[in-house]
Amino acid sequence: MNGIEFSLLAFLGWPEIVGILLVMLLLFGAKKLPELARGLGRGINEFKRASRDVQDELQRAVEEEPPAPPRPSPPPPPAAAPSASPPGSGTSA
Repeated sequence: MNGIEFSLLAFLGWPEIVGILLVMLLLFGAKKLPELARGLGRGINEFKRASRDVQDELQRAVEEEPPAPPRPSPPPPPAAAPSASPPGSGTSA
């Protein structure tokens, strides 16, 4: 157990834990308690797995070299200046 879990359990004595278990037994019944405990265990495992995945991803990101900065692309060639009138459509006087 880590320090946080121990400090939280330090405030509960055996009588309080037994009382909580008895109240749960009365509320949910003997058949439902194993299902609830199983679901709680799965939820805790899923949470631990997700937090471990996030932690691993952050660790990989820290250890990974930063990508090289992108090279600036050369400017596009200037477009040809449009003429005043298209060739062959001039007016004759």
